[in-house]
Amino acid sequence: MAEPRIRALALCVFQHNGRILVNEFRDPVSQQTCFRPIGGGIDFGETSAEAIVREVQEELGQSITDLRLLGTLENLFIYNGKPGHEIVQVYDASFTDPSVYTHAQIKGHESDGAPFTVRWHDSSSFSEQAPLVPKGLGDLLKSAGLLD
Repeated sequence: MAEPRIRALALCVFQHNGRILVNEFRDPVSQQTCFRPIGGGIDFGETSAEAIVREVQEELGQSITDLRLLGTLENLFIYNGKPGHEIVQVYDASFTDPSVYTHAQIKGHESDGAPFTVRWHDSSSFSEQAPLVPKGLGDLLKSAGLLD
């Protein structure tokens, strides 16, 4: 069994007309629906900003600009019945291609090839039963003026 470890992540919030771009997923054990922005692990030797640029390109095939660090969150959680611990650098950015903002949903692919779809959601989509994760992200986005 692998040694538990803290995972370094970078997430990017894309905001448009009071909505943010998030992936909706379900915990296989608890069956809880959650929402999370685009992003992923920071590779050794890579800055969190470089990780965001790479992740958005790999997952959505899009280039970004105006990258800005919003803050850092520490996330302790249970997913798929197992404890997790993440240090998350949260960024805001813009897509280089403005037509991306006209799409209600965007198809993407995880690094293992698994498909996913991101959609634009406003704050009314998130609740205790269907949270925006990681914990604290909603408050961070509200304080930055990116979410109502």
